[in-house]
Amino acid sequence: MDISGFAAVGFGPVADAFAANFVRGGDVGAAVTVYRSGRPVVDLWAGVADQGEGRQWAEDTVVTVFSCSKGVLAVLANLAIERGLLDPDRPVAAYWPEFAAAGKEAVTVRQVLSHQAGLPHVEGTFTVEQVLAWEPVVDALAAEAPQWPPGTRHGYHVRSFGWLVGELLRRVTGLPPDRLLAAWLAGPLGLDFWYGVPEAELARCARLVPPDPTGVDLAEVLGPGSLALEVLTGPSDLFHYDEMWNTTQLRRAVIPSSGGVGDARSLARLYAACVGDVEGAARVLSPGTVAAATEPQVSGKDAILGVHSAWGLGFAVMPFLPGAAGPASFGHGGAGGSAAFADPEAGIGFAYVMNRMRMDTDDRRAEDLVAAVYAALG
Repeated sequence: MDISGFAAVGFGPVADAFAANFVRGGDVGAAVTVYRSGRPVVDLWAGVADQGEGRQWAEDTVVTVFSCSKGVLAVLANLAIERGLLDPDRPVAAYWPEFAAAGKEAVTVRQVLSHQAGLPHVEGTFTVEQVLAWEPVVDALAAEAPQWPPGTRHGYHVRSFGWLVGELLRRVTGLPPDRLLAAWLAGPLGLDFWYGVPEAELARCARLVPPDPTGVDLAEVLGPGSLALEVLTGPSDLFHYDEMWNTTQLRRAVIPSSGGVGDARSLARLYAACVGDVEGAARVLSPGTVAAATEPQVSGKDAILGVHSAWGLGFAVMPFLPGAAGPASFGHGGAGGSAAFADPEAGIGFAYVMNRMRMDTDDRRAEDLVAAVYAALG
């Protein structure tokens, strides 16, 4: 396996773990980047970006990172809070009046950001085109009643999180999420990360390798017709982890919960910028904002996932990140194996992205990389 890029002195264990992922972890194409104290100390890529074309993973290859997209959205939301545009303890309806319908007038921004709003499933029947048009989905969410009394439990809002938070940001900034991302983060920090890939950048996209179709049957595990199954495949049972994510339609779509496309370098740089200055660019979030955003709002059994989850204000917090990460870490993983986070105590930003999706519980690719990072830190 030819690996490109570099690992600074002392970070050889990360390069070793990255190489091992192709041997033991089944990686096809992947990249990992680590920032420490505002500078990259690991930036590696290898493998095949598109098996059909035989195209190699290059320095500028980008890939769909699924729910790592939510972590980027959480940065935007907390930046809006820091700038006084959003108050986490105000009702959502103060910014989005239509949201007050069906008993949701008291639902707070904090509850939405911490997956407590009771709106994990978008009710209604939609076509893919309607879902990607934005307005039909946010209108449906504004009109529907919660699945549980908001604030009484938490359950992962797999896709609805992106529309709920994205619409809140649109209401207070006047910009849709794709343009807000470009204006507030990607432009200032020089990131290659998009909600909706520009047409000129499509050729850089890696082709996802969907998980083994003979693996876990969600309907069998979760129960046909269950809320969890509806959430994980919704809206309208339209979204599955298959070849649909390799289409231009999905790559160009603005789906802030799960459709973000970018590289490990940009995600690691973004998280590094949340906890310090990075190579001439000022930090994105103040220490006070980070402290407030990463204070656990909920921790315990997730009403949708059925496992232990823990959430700050939009960010996953420990222990809902790779186990080797430091206790103050915050970020977000993505379906299939990607992971990105910051550790303010260690001063690092980390990201691992790949195109071969695994949905099994034995997937240790990100975990092994993170463990190697902390071993290098001593």
